[in-house]
Amino acid sequence: MNAGQGNIPEKVIDAVLDKHDIVDTVSRYVHLTKQGKYMKGLCPFHSEKTPSFTVTPDRQIFYCYGCGKGGNAIKFRMEIEGLSFPEAVKAMAEESHIELPEGQGAVVIPPNPERDRLLQAYEWTAKFYHFLLKNTEHGKAAMDYLRSRGFNDKAIDQFQIGYAPDRWDTLVQFLTKRSFDLAEMEKGGLLSKRSDGEDYLDRFRGRVIFPISERNGKVIAFAGRVLGDGQPKYLNSPESKLFNKSRILYNLHLAKPSIRKLRQIVLFEGYGDVISAWEAGVQNGVATMGTSLTESHAAMMKTMADEVVVCYDGDRAGQAAAMKTIPLLEGVGLRVKIAVINEGLDPDEFIKKNGGDRFKRQIIDGAVSTTKFKLIYLKKNHILLEEDGKIAYTKEVLPIIAALPSSTEREVYLKELATELELSFESLKQDCNELRQAMLKNTPDGDNNDKRWNNGRHKKGQVSAPVLLPAYHTGERRLLAMMLQDAEAASYVQKRLGDAFNIDDHAAIAAYLYAYYAQGKPPDISRFMSFLHDDRLEKTVSSISMMETPPEWNVQELEDCIREVQKVPQKRQIDKKREEMIIAERSGDFLRAAQIASEIIALERQ
Repeated sequence: MNAGQGNIPEKVIDAVLDKHDIVDTVSRYVHLTKQGKYMKGLCPFHSEKTPSFTVTPDRQIFYCYGCGKGGNAIKFRMEIEGLSFPEAVKAMAEESHIELPEGQGAVVIPPNPERDRLLQAYEWTAKFYHFLLKNTEHGKAAMDYLRSRGFNDKAIDQFQIGYAPDRWDTLVQFLTKRSFDLAEMEKGGLLSKRSDGEDYLDRFRGRVIFPISERNGKVIAFAGRVLGDGQPKYLNSPESKLFNKSRILYNLHLAKPSIRKLRQIVLFEGYGDVISAWEAGVQNGVATMGTSLTESHAAMMKTMADEVVVCYDGDRAGQAAAMKTIPLLEGVGLRVKIAVINEGLDPDEFIKKNGGDRFKRQIIDGAVSTTKFKLIYLKKNHILLEEDGKIAYTKEVLPIIAALPSSTEREVYLKELATELELSFESLKQDCNELRQAMLKNTPDGDNNDKRWNNGRHKKGQVSAPVLLPAYHTGERRLLAMMLQDAEAASYVQKRLGDAFNIDDHAAIAAYLYAYYAQGKPPDISRFMSFLHDDRLEKTVSSISMMETPPEWNVQELEDCIREVQKVPQKRQIDKKREEMIIAERSGDFLRAAQIASEIIALERQ
């Protein structure tokens, strides 16, 4: 067993990789299209508009040319869900009903005492704040505020809403009495340091507290809403060992059962909206953590649902934010609908004014397609009673309709537009078709955008020139590419070159390969990556494995690469000798300079 795998038996890792095909694993999060022997999609780990994320089914690996992430199916789950190696293996084994060993050799998640202490502190702090809200004079004003917002006792208990008193050391004293290390608590986001850096104080003061839980229900952060007019209105816990706001969705732990049943998520902007909607019967609602939606959020949603209804505030800012979510959600293959709330109300206000039933029926069930929403959104910029307004609006919306792949869909929207603006359907259709033809013509590869990568792209579809690596660097990568595919090629290189690679990471990969093959293992890039268990080396192997190499290795090919690799130490030796010769000449030792010159000539002949 490789030490990097901790206590996980290799047979468990092999079984997990056998059961979890890389294409199936990635397809749960990324929409893939076939291109030759590869599958391409938009990378879930960084923002891009054209695909640079590549899956190689026959080698069971993924690699992104944009951000450099790569690995096997286990590595993908680790990256996309923020899991450790043992956590990912255990989760994947349980999903595939792979029997995990018990007793000696059991899969044990390595202990993380600091994380465990933080989780304990957050759990007790959440209960403490909840108690202060419900049972003390401190919490009376906060309870009055919550009741004025329509929160009943059942909701306050279910969402464990609390109150942090407007004092400097309430939580400091609470944690001190329970023997928590205050420096650790500050690092974990519960406390702040005084400006003099000598002492600690409560991070949340005079705020209604909304506990934030991870998907299994453990409290990992807080959002504090100020009472009164203080700033900032909302204060979130900082990023910590537990909390990464780009990966967390508020209320996911409670909404999971409803989401899985309906295969639908309702995405809100605020915690109050989620809670009000829950009380109104919409129990598949989540919200982002005081930040814009991220690729990680979208990828997470794709694992649980097929459709997202975006239900943001009805004002201009809320609708603009909803527009920004569309490409992110559609980019991971989700169906997207937009809930349209008029009168500038937010969901919480709409429910209070019109009731939960109408909210469900009119706003959630009546959510419109993204195209329809774009037409509604853009309409607000124009005065349609004037001819100029009609023309300007038509120019803005026709490209949106023309981009739709379905001719039936295009026709439906064009008919609506013709009726609404009192224009000829035939003329709109003709303009739309001409626009569509121009769009297809101007795309560098017709309408097959999957052939273009956005990374390093310049105007008019030109791609920036690739960075040329030194010959020895390319030689080392080619050697490793052939060694990854053939144990005999690795054996030949081991005898001729050993660990004398010039790049440290290449030397490390070669050493791991020699050890891997020495155990009698067959060439298998996906399994070899689990053997490495090193993030940087896994990325390098992923990149190298994307190189085109001959189907069969031959001695001449290997020797050509080895010669390039061996030139580097000789060149360094020659450079060193030249420096020695110059020093000898400057000191007047011409005999020594002549001897060094002859040594340089001999080295150059070699």
